[in-house]
Amino acid sequence: MKDTEQNHLLSLFEYCPKCGAKAFREDTEKSKRCEACGFVYFMNPSASTVAVIVDDQDRLMVVRRSKEPAKGTLDLPGGFCDCYETGEEGVRREVLEETGLIVNETRYLFSLPNMYHFGGLDIPTLDLFFLCKVAETKGATAMDDAGEVLWLNWQEIRPELFGLKSISLGVKRLLQMHAASQANVR
Repeated sequence: MKDTEQNHLLSLFEYCPKCGAKAFREDTEKSKRCEACGFVYFMNPSASTVAVIVDDQDRLMVVRRSKEPAKGTLDLPGGFCDCYETGEEGVRREVLEETGLIVNETRYLFSLPNMYHFGGLDIPTLDLFFLCKVAETKGATAMDDAGEVLWLNWQEIRPELFGLKSISLGVKRLLQMHAASQANVR
């Protein structure tokens, strides 16, 4: 397995979730197979959303994390998708929960793989970045797991201040995209 056995999520599965047999063994680096009933469980990433919200003054909305992991660091609004929810629905819900803002329009930008360390486990995620247009930016309030809402000018943004690796990498990419768009305007 690529990750250490103690942190790998599959290492916690001792019993087959289908038949309950203890004969649940590593099959590949991302799956386990039950020797009793043949069931194969694949470890796939959880979908997570990231909102990129820019106000009419061309400032990026960031939040400060109020919970672990990376408590106190900067983040972009977002979170895990619920079952039976699209990425677009998930990012709308997360923005509403974290900031109180209503997303009117979403546009997919890019995705990045991540390991989300939570509760002593490394949970593989696929973080989906969306450009989100909101009805009104003035009413943004820190709620849920956002401790603070900030609006930063692009030149103030420091990717190293974002505590989650994929968000930091995504912010670097967003800075490059913003610089390229500004160069095209001139």
